[in-house]
Amino acid sequence: MAGPSGARHIRAHVGLGANVGAAAETLAGAVDALAALPGVRLRGVSRLYVTRPVGVTDQPDFHNAVVALDVTGEGTDADAALALLARLKDLERDFGRRRRRRWGPRELDLDLLVFGDARLDVPRTPEARSVDAPAGSTTPDRLVVPHPAAGERLFVLAPLADLAPRLVPPGWDRTVEEARRRQVEREGPDAIRVVAEWHDGRQRWERVQPR
Repeated sequence: MAGPSGARHIRAHVGLGANVGAAAETLAGAVDALAALPGVRLRGVSRLYVTRPVGVTDQPDFHNAVVALDVTGEGTDADAALALLARLKDLERDFGRRRRRRWGPRELDLDLLVFGDARLDVPRTPEARSVDAPAGSTTPDRLVVPHPAAGERLFVLAPLADLAPRLVPPGWDRTVEEARRRQVEREGPDAIRVVAEWHDGRQRWERVQPR
């Protein structure tokens, strides 16, 4: 819904990941930082998961989560999404993200997974580029929303299903929960595990006991 100035409130889902240093503490700090962004309201925090690395496997397991944000956006969907993405990339740098090999270890990774009902495929602005984007490339990185690989990544689907199990992202033919169940069947139940739940009052993860 748009306000008098043309600003709209858009539900965005952002994926968080880290596998360098105290990853759980890093993600807790990132949740707080996201909630403190101007024009942003934190609407939900998934459970914290541990997953095996994808692509480059000779690195520590990842901690992953998803947050739901209500974002005040102005202009087109692309304008609003790129503005949010630029903030996410600023936070990655604030938390020490530095250039490494593609798919390698990360101090903090913030991915824009879903942005309201928008379907986008647009060039990134310089501010919205990742710190490990290829240097000197003449072809700009692109922002694709919903995230093109989200439907096949259990470390995205499981925490996203915590927050929005019945959501059908734009362009999908199934709900997030249906996609999660399908991916669990493919990868097996041991591919991902819950390690903590978010405690709003303490603004931190509370470890869960393994079953």
